Amino acid sequence: MSLFPIFLKLAARPCVVVGAGLVAAAKIEGLLAAEASITVIAPEACARVQEWAEAGDLRWEPRAYREGDLAGTFLVVAGTSVPAVNRAVFAEAAAGGVLCNSVDDPPFCDFYFPSVVRRGELQIAISTGGASPALAQRLRREIQQALPPDTGDWLAELGSLRREVTAVEPVGEERRLLLHDLAQREVCGYEQCPSRIRARRHAAEHGRVRPVPEKENT
Repeated sequence: MSLFPIFLKLAARPCVVVGAGLVAAAKIEGLLAAEASITVIAPEACARVQEWAEAGDLRWEPRAYREGDLAGTFLVVAGTSVPAVNRAVFAEAAAGGVLCNSVDDPPFCDFYFPSVVRRGELQIAISTGGASPALAQRLRREIQQALPPDTGDWLAELGSLRREVTAVEPVGEERRLLLHDLAQREVCGYEQCPSRIRARRHAAEHGRVRPVPEKENT
């Protein structure tokens, strides 16, 4: 089955997690990172979930799942140790048009949680379609080792420079090539950053802004 890779905006969206053990906690951590509005339903919870609930990061209802718990929910994770409960959650989700992930039960999933490499705003998600989460985790470790720790900082500066370029450069092939060129270069926050000078000189040569001097007086 082909999967459609997307990055969802979950900030403030209602998400339910049924189950509160260590496996469910790993999924909750990803939802918290996405700033989702999380309700956990489980008679008991592991220490991490209890800490999140006490800190106000999520709402924990200490009881068993019952039909109707998914009303108004955007996304649900069925993460209990009881397959029958997880599949009941999936059935309600399917009937109500709610996206569902049944942990470690691929046939009863609308989506999978990928292994993710994060460097600031950079996210690289790896999925094996549920075939081998262990392989996805191994690849994640390899990519983490290959990426410099400051990649997130570099991306933030590159994003700032991109916004500067798109503010003055008209849409077209020339702008696309310039942005691709800049993505190959080092970018820093200083005004005299070579990439920033390159972008501003390009704009000046095309009459869009005044030239940036090679050296500024201080």
